[in-house]
Amino acid sequence: MKNKEEKNQEISESMEQELSTKEKKKGGCLRFFLIAIIVIIILIVVVAIASSGSGDDQKSTDAISVEEELSVSSEENEDEEDTVDTEEPEETDDSNVDDVATLGEQNALKSAKNYLAYTAFSYTGLIDQLEYEGYSTEEATYAVDNCGADWYEQALAKALDYLDYTAFSYSGLIDQLEYEGFTTEEATYGADNCGADWNEQAALKAQDYLDYSSFSRSELINQLEYEGFTSEEAEYGVEAVGY
Repeated sequence: MKNKEEKNQEISESMEQELSTKEKKKGGCLRFFLIAIIVIIILIVVVAIASSGSGDDQKSTDAISVEEELSVSSEENEDEEDTVDTEEPEETDDSNVDDVATLGEQNALKSAKNYLAYTAFSYTGLIDQLEYEGYSTEEATYAVDNCGADWYEQALAKALDYLDYTAFSYSGLIDQLEYEGFTTEEATYGADNCGADWNEQAALKAQDYLDYSSFSRSELINQLEYEGFTSEEAEYGVEAVGY
């Protein structure tokens, strides 16, 4: 049998072996752990470098793209400026009558428009009126030529004015308008479009004559026919007043 000291020695040696084994295992684990950490750090650094490089490349690409856009925009602006510079200015119309009219002509034109705002005139009648006001023939003619009047409508307006004042036959109204300076066509237009009932005009004219003087039936018919009424219109007129 082994004595106590030998047993203690064996136990001591056994413990030392176990401790040595544990220390070896512990040392191996630490080394593995350190290596793993180093590898991870290296990977992180590599990824960071790669990302940085990619970002720089992207920034570089973006910068190039912006420069290209600015270049294209600048070229377009230059093209537009060239187009604007090469466009010829529009020619202005220097034929405006007011630019070449004398002061007398301009004033005559104003007077003509004032007269037309007051009453109707024929072309020649308005010239005569302006000359009566002291304008020269040239100034009066200029004004009438540029007043913008429709002489047919002026004839119609004058016809209505006459019919408001007294009675007329169809032909008598045309004669009166021609006397005022309207052409035969203008006077006829006025009489055709005035809306008068010529039978009623004959009756009104017959009454006017009777209010002024005494007439026999036949004399009154003759007077109405002399005024331009037809026989039928004259007969209607004298019957309307009681003959």
